Amino acid sequence: MWKEKLDLYDRLIDKCPRFERKGKSMPYTSANGHMFSQLNKAGDIGIRFSKPVQEKYIEAFGTSIFKSYGSEMEGYVLILDSMLDDLDKLSEYLNESCDYVMSLDPK
Repeated sequence: MWKEKLDLYDRLIDKCPRFERKGKSMPYTSANGHMFSQLNKAGDIGIRFSKPVQEKYIEAFGTSIFKSYGSEMEGYVLILDSMLDDLDKLSEYLNESCDYVMSLDPK
C-alpha cells in the first residue's frame, strides 16, 4: 500500500514543475527552507497551509490535522484517499501550499 501511495505522491508532484520530491525514506517537498508536504510511513499525505486556510480546508474536506510519526503536524491537512482521484485539483492545493511557505521568512 505504501508503494502505491508513493507512486500517487510522485504523480502529484510531477504535476507541479516548480519543485521536486525530496527524501527517500520520508518523501517530502520543501521550499524556502520549509517543508510543505509529506508522505508518512502509514501512507498518508499531508499538505501544509496557514492556520486559517488549514481550518477552512479541514472543515471543507471533512478531514483532520495530518499526523506523522505519532505527532500532529502544525499547519498540515490530512489528504483523504477520496481526494487522490483528482490529482489536478490536488496539485492546485500543493501549489497553494508552496506559495504559502514562500511567503514565510527563509530558514
